[in-house]
Amino acid sequence: QVQLVESGGGSVQAGDSLTLSCEVNGGRFSSLAMGWFRQAPGKERLFVAAISWNGGSTFFADSVKGRFTISKDNAKNTMYLQMNSLKPEDTAVYFCAATQHQGWASRISEYGLWGQGTQVTVSS
Repeated sequence: QVQLVESGGGSVQAGDSLTLSCEVNGGRFSSLAMGWFRQAPGKERLFVAAISWNGGSTFFADSVKGRFTISKDNAKNTMYLQMNSLKPEDTAVYFCAATQHQGWASRISEYGLWGQGTQVTVSS
């Protein structure tokens, strides 16, 4: 059974950086396209960033473009979300997700595997 486990969340100040990790256990990580989504209290889950199965293509939501980067390390079965210049509006629970699509995917419906989420809180 494939499991996705996020880590790296925490509480930071505006302008700080944070790196989230998503380790994939029990699956063929190198063949998975992956993504990050986030959900603020009382709001819907929104797309943040995605990466193709081979890491060659990435896509970002406009709200994080230029501040966040996404990467995959196949040797470690881990995906990362590097978040720089954090803002209070980035506060949310961040979820990683995986799909067998080869290219990047930005819709929730395209992902069949999800992690449990990790909290990111940015204070002003």
